[in-house]
Amino acid sequence: MLGIRGIRADAGVVNSIHCQLGRDRSQSLTMSHRHKRGHSPAAMENGSDSISASEELKLAGHSPMPAEHRRGLLPELYFRWRAGEISRLEAFCDVVFGFALTLLVVSLEVPRNFSELMAAMRGFVPFAVCFAQLIMIWRAHYQFSRRYRLEDPYTIMLNVVLLFLVLFYVYPLKFVFTMLFDALTGHSIAMNEHEVSVLMRVYAGGFAAVFALFALLYAHAYKLHRELELNPLEELQTRLPIQENLIMVAVGTISFALAFKYPGYAGWWFFVIGPALGVHGTIYGKRVRLLAEKMGLG
Repeated sequence: MLGIRGIRADAGVVNSIHCQLGRDRSQSLTMSHRHKRGHSPAAMENGSDSISASEELKLAGHSPMPAEHRRGLLPELYFRWRAGEISRLEAFCDVVFGFALTLLVVSLEVPRNFSELMAAMRGFVPFAVCFAQLIMIWRAHYQFSRRYRLEDPYTIMLNVVLLFLVLFYVYPLKFVFTMLFDALTGHSIAMNEHEVSVLMRVYAGGFAAVFALFALLYAHAYKLHRELELNPLEELQTRLPIQENLIMVAVGTISFALAFKYPGYAGWWFFVIGPALGVHGTIYGKRVRLLAEKMGLG
């Protein structure tokens, strides 16, 4: 009996040793795995060794947020862009804008003599002005697309109409600034007053229509401010472009009206845009900064 009890005791000791070794080995593997992963500051503060999926992505060299939202690469100081990768709508719009720019090319043929070269060089100034205007429209469209990433049917419809207007008004845009440059450099203009009036009405109407579409786009985004989860500062920065685009619409509309009786003044009226937007930006820019400071973002 004593021999059997001794054997049982020895077996119990051996089993206890094996269990202890198994626990030690398991703890060692777990600690080694955690050491390789690293501990997140939040997990260490909470006394937990688990880390979130976003932290695992960062440890693996991948960031869960778009590149423009990373530290030091913010495109706007007080507005979080909701767009990620380029959508098919944005890509299509970029192609159309690129095609519109090619329509502004001064000449498709290489000048064959000095007089043709000088004639082509005179076209570079109007080309530069038209190029700058199209880039300004593209930049406004790009900023809207990156801010909100709206692709509902209403937004798509407004984008399609905008692209149509951009393509349709490329040649009137180029013709207006070519005529203006020729007048400033002393070259004769073979147009009577009625033709100038019609030209300015076409240009002013297209100008007002383009920026009216931008006002509608921003109004639509503001209407969806809850769905887009806009904070108060972003809501304010959504209302401001509506006002700015309405100023542009008002300038274009007044120029359109002037073109009926005073076509010469209809063109110069567009120089009101600079001071008007400057005053508006100064007033409301201060409001944005004060609200940002109030929200602790200043």
